[in-house]
Amino acid sequence: MIEIKDITKTYGSGEAAFQALKGVSFTIEDGEFVAIMGPSGSGKSTLMHMLGCLDTPTSGSYFLDGKDISTLTDEELADIRRLHVGFVFQAFNLLPRTSVLRNVMLPLVYAGVNEEERVARSEKALIAAGMTASHFAHLSNQLSGGQIQRVAIARALVNDPSLILADEPTGNLDTKTGEIVLGTFQKLNRDHGRTIILITHEHDVAAHAERIITLRDGVIISDSKSHPRKYAKHHEA
Repeated sequence: MIEIKDITKTYGSGEAAFQALKGVSFTIEDGEFVAIMGPSGSGKSTLMHMLGCLDTPTSGSYFLDGKDISTLTDEELADIRRLHVGFVFQAFNLLPRTSVLRNVMLPLVYAGVNEEERVARSEKALIAAGMTASHFAHLSNQLSGGQIQRVAIARALVNDPSLILADEPTGNLDTKTGEIVLGTFQKLNRDHGRTIILITHEHDVAAHAERIITLRDGVIISDSKSHPRKYAKHHEA
């Protein structure tokens, strides 16, 4: 599904040039749950931007579902982001005085999907993310942090993307709530076959994935299988 070949990324030029990625290569199969981790300055955020089609490499290639992303125009990259990548960020990015259901429906509005299908797909995504129908009409500012993040996960799911990219998704949550959100990702991966890439600097968070790729100073220093922790139940937060 994903093939990264010898990707480099250099910012600036001349003496001020900084190489954030230095020849990174790996593949991720359809249905994998992978954590990419490393300390600040390791290159993981730069790599996340590449994987999410928010930036292009200086050299090397990135194939997503057989398409060479590194050769696409800005407009084509925007289409890939809209149709093939679901984003979940540390900042929840929900509209605060808008219902849960309408927040999840927004990507479908932009995609021109009719209202009946928008509602059906949004409800399905919310249930898959661990929300119950009793929450659909709530405003997002009436929810707990864990519930808000699960709504954000549902919004990432609603376009049925090839890839869910989660950037520090538990960064604004307490430990217990973070565990439940990570359990949501595990359930989506194990029960629904979703391909998930989790970006984090925390070992405890990365331990929920089935595979951990560790970066340091712009290179991969390890890539190994994990024994992920058992996921927590949705209703605990």
